[in-house]
Amino acid sequence: MIIELKKFGLTLTSRDDGREALAAFKPSLPAVAGNEVIEVVFDGVNTLSPSWADEFFVPLFGLFGTRLRLAASDNLSVRATLSLLEKIHNIKFTAGAVSGV
Repeated sequence: MIIELKKFGLTLTSRDDGREALAAFKPSLPAVAGNEVIEVVFDGVNTLSPSWADEFFVPLFGLFGTRLRLAASDNLSVRATLSLLEKIHNIKFTAGAVSGV
């Protein structure tokens, strides 16, 4: 499954919006097969804040662990935010090549 974050907006900043994005995405989670990888694409996202990402990525990481793969991004706010979340929660997001996007 591929998640294109730009579908949630180009400026992803508030904790409430991150929580709302996860709630909107949750109905599609039962369709994820037991070994299926969740690939996240950051293309088109201008800003990603730690609060939005904390509400969206940390719960997904809890559900999918290393099956949650995050595409490489040149966006400094994306890179800094993910690095901060890894330090705060003592986790390591898996980087992965995203297919088909």
